[in-house]
Amino acid sequence: MLHLTELMLLLSMAVAGLLSIGEPLPSLQGKDLSGTSIELPAAARGDVTLLIVGFSYDSRVAVEDWAKRFRQEFERLPGVRFYEVPMIGGMARMGKWFIDSGMRRGTPKADHGKVITVYGGSGDWKKRLGYRDGAAAYLILLDRTGRVRYLYQGKMDSAAWRKLASTTRQWMQQAR
Repeated sequence: MLHLTELMLLLSMAVAGLLSIGEPLPSLQGKDLSGTSIELPAAARGDVTLLIVGFSYDSRVAVEDWAKRFRQEFERLPGVRFYEVPMIGGMARMGKWFIDSGMRRGTPKADHGKVITVYGGSGDWKKRLGYRDGAAAYLILLDRTGRVRYLYQGKMDSAAWRKLASTTRQWMQQAR
């Protein structure tokens, strides 16, 4: 039997619209590290795209681990892309200039277009992704039309990696 707090959490996730497999990705807007405005899923249309979302500084290791592994396997293949998506909410938004400049310094210039920083709206996205852990990466795999095909939250895990890789390959094949 569910406890009252668990029931309240489930109800709040249902009201907020928990993201589900097969749904189109709701609009997500931010700027890449070069300063270019990006709106997803429109910017990803035509490619199988992995979004690796982080909600806190503590998530950076998990986000970077997933990005590194995905890059090793898929970066050279046509029709596949990924974005790291740091979501900055609350009072941290006031430090936007410092945060952006620090991320630019810590990211090779060639990768600036692969990091989309989103300021604001993180509460809605936490609800959509069932946020539980500030140190976790939140993965969203989109097919070429912008529909969600895989969701995962957590640190790099071999079973989750195998599932992500096979789902990515499946949607690459279906799109041809």
